[in-house]
Amino acid sequence: MKEEIGILEGRQHQVFEKKSGEEQQFDIACDKTSLSGSVSQRACVFCGSRVVLYPVADAIHIVHGPIGCAAYTWDIRGAVSSGPELHRLSFSTDLQEMDVIYGGEKKLYRSLIELIDQYKPNAAFIYSTCIIGLIGDDIDAVCRKVAQEKGIPVMPVHSEGFKGTKKDGYKAACSALMKLIGTGSTEGISKCSINILGEFNLAGEAWIIREYYEKMGIEVVATMTGDGRIDAIRRSHGVSLNVVQCSGSMTSLAKEMEEKYGIPYIRVSYFGFEDMSKSLYDVAALFPERPEIMEKAREIVRDEIRKYYPEMQKFKGALSGKKAAIYVGGAFKTFSLIKALRTIGMSVVLAGSQTGNKDDYLRLKEMCDEGTVIVDDSNPVELSKFVLEKEADLLIGGVKERPIAFKLGVGFCDHNHERKIPLAGFVGMYNFAKEVYESVMSPVWQFAPRKGGLA
Repeated sequence: MKEEIGILEGRQHQVFEKKSGEEQQFDIACDKTSLSGSVSQRACVFCGSRVVLYPVADAIHIVHGPIGCAAYTWDIRGAVSSGPELHRLSFSTDLQEMDVIYGGEKKLYRSLIELIDQYKPNAAFIYSTCIIGLIGDDIDAVCRKVAQEKGIPVMPVHSEGFKGTKKDGYKAACSALMKLIGTGSTEGISKCSINILGEFNLAGEAWIIREYYEKMGIEVVATMTGDGRIDAIRRSHGVSLNVVQCSGSMTSLAKEMEEKYGIPYIRVSYFGFEDMSKSLYDVAALFPERPEIMEKAREIVRDEIRKYYPEMQKFKGALSGKKAAIYVGGAFKTFSLIKALRTIGMSVVLAGSQTGNKDDYLRLKEMCDEGTVIVDDSNPVELSKFVLEKEADLLIGGVKERPIAFKLGVGFCDHNHERKIPLAGFVGMYNFAKEVYESVMSPVWQFAPRKGGLA
């Protein structure tokens, strides 16, 4: 079977295998559009913008285009809210054939007026889809008109799907957020204050992280965008520091805020004991005038690890020597997953992402063991090939990778935005290890053909 699966022509330069005993020139291709016909696991520009902005809970989100685009991206994140839940509703202008011929601006205007009158949102995001880029609707003009009439921010999101990759959707979302940032009052914001960027409150993770920082004595002004609020985003330019968790989606926003408002930023990760601890220490170190913040950070780390350490050792005893394959959206998440898997005794035989850049993949090469395959913008054929060849016991990915794992007879861990169990923070590392343990060690795999079970 191994010989039957090959890499598609045109994809060879986006796959790299780290080999032993020789000097390798590292030259992996990335930051390019998906190969036609490869059935890429990567999403489009429109989807990229939706996953970033969707968790803003007190705004309405209107997809200007055919109904299929709204259906594809409806409720795609496990983002939960502590209050309003407008983001859980999916609105679309549902463009039909005559709308495409004569234009959809009037329909968009009527839709906006009706929805704003009915739901009284604090803002509205309007997403352009592929068809809008083709027919040329001026959504900026419609947004300006409605904003003036209704007195709330109405932001166009230029996210036509064909314009690039998922990463370009992140940039479109950040551009929309920048239209909000700086329009609110910064009165009363502490000097020891931060924004959390790139945290989407999947299964309540933003609440876990926020609690850590607040216990340390740091004010969290805005989370972008998990459990997000328009008013908090509008005043987010008053903080002392931006803390960027998902570097692929939010680094561009942090850079813009640094350039425009002089706010420094750091990159952190909240996955795994090692990176979670480091994220608290790194933030505390940037407030040296308040040494009690660092003391509190050390106390949190000590207490949390002490709580989960015994169970983690149990998982490690069972999982040591097992192999994992990782394919997720952002490369920065892959770094943390490699460390987290090593904590429980597992090695990584495949590491890939949808949106990584050359620096990300170079770091992956340095982190990975010999024989590890590194892939950019992979597809089901490649993932199947490497899972089989490397004899992986586990595939970590998202909803599109789940069927691949189960068809191949290997365990699966959902580390993408559809999940309902928090995997960030110290409790998240415990949840992750428990899920990996239960999946990999399940007795069901003895019946899988690749394990010598039933054919």
